[in-house]
Amino acid sequence: MTTHDRPGHGHSHHNHTHDSAQLDWAELGPLLEQGAELHTPLYEQAAAWLRELLTGAAGSGPDGVRRVLDIGSGPGVVTGLLARAFPDAEVVAVDATEPLLERTRARAVRLGLGDRIHTHLAELPDGLDALGGADLIWSSKALHHVGDQRAAVAALAGRLRPGGLLAIAEGGLAPRYLPRDIGIGRPGLQSRLDAVIEEWFTEMRRALPGSADDIEDWPAFLADAGLRTPRSRSFLLDLPAPLSAEARAYVRTSLARAIDVYRDHLDEEDHATLARLTDPHDDAGITRRPDAFLLSVQTVHTARAR
Repeated sequence: MTTHDRPGHGHSHHNHTHDSAQLDWAELGPLLEQGAELHTPLYEQAAAWLRELLTGAAGSGPDGVRRVLDIGSGPGVVTGLLARAFPDAEVVAVDATEPLLERTRARAVRLGLGDRIHTHLAELPDGLDALGGADLIWSSKALHHVGDQRAAVAALAGRLRPGGLLAIAEGGLAPRYLPRDIGIGRPGLQSRLDAVIEEWFTEMRRALPGSADDIEDWPAFLADAGLRTPRSRSFLLDLPAPLSAEARAYVRTSLARAIDVYRDHLDEEDHATLARLTDPHDDAGITRRPDAFLLSVQTVHTARAR
């Protein structure tokens, strides 16, 4: 389940089924965990919003949430946040990559949540039947790696208990790390990299088994699944310059992965610029720049079971 995001854009976790066998999880696992940890403020905001939605006007609190599914859980960072947000719930991390589930279990023990967080090895959309029902189902950047996204939403909706909430984290804005003009290469590097990534993503979607050519209207998918009161909200991560050493290391590693994946789509000048940005010994590199920042937006789409 996962590259856990588009290389160069990544910050979370998701169900990526089409090339996971070729990925080096010993290398990717720590990167995914670090990225999700950096985005913890964003996911805490999202979890607080979900608590509000599940509480309702009566103000009875989230005590009624007894079971949560994290679909495409990756290394389990958000799984832990959900366990803390819903303290009476069992939280099940669902992913198709056993090394990431191992990280989830180890993290749960470190957080003192080992008795409440469980793991389940499964692909999307198959493998859901054994999961049982849930009061809250969360899925971040998982469904866009399933050929038929509408059917995947419907499959998740079918696991909701009456009144339960489905939350799909898809869309938002691509992360920004640097100003438009960084003093090396041609200005506008990130915009050009965005264009390359979008082309890669389109090709990836087309190659998925059962790929459906649907408009990516997530609220419509939720409504088509028979859910009610769809709501969408976006959450901001704003880590201004100067970035912490940890955040710089994460951005550098993300850009280095982008070089590997998009090498054939980059012109010579942009390739040279990225090589300098990822060089830890170059004064123009991301680890030494005073102007490096991290700005990211994630949209979450929700709807309720009847």
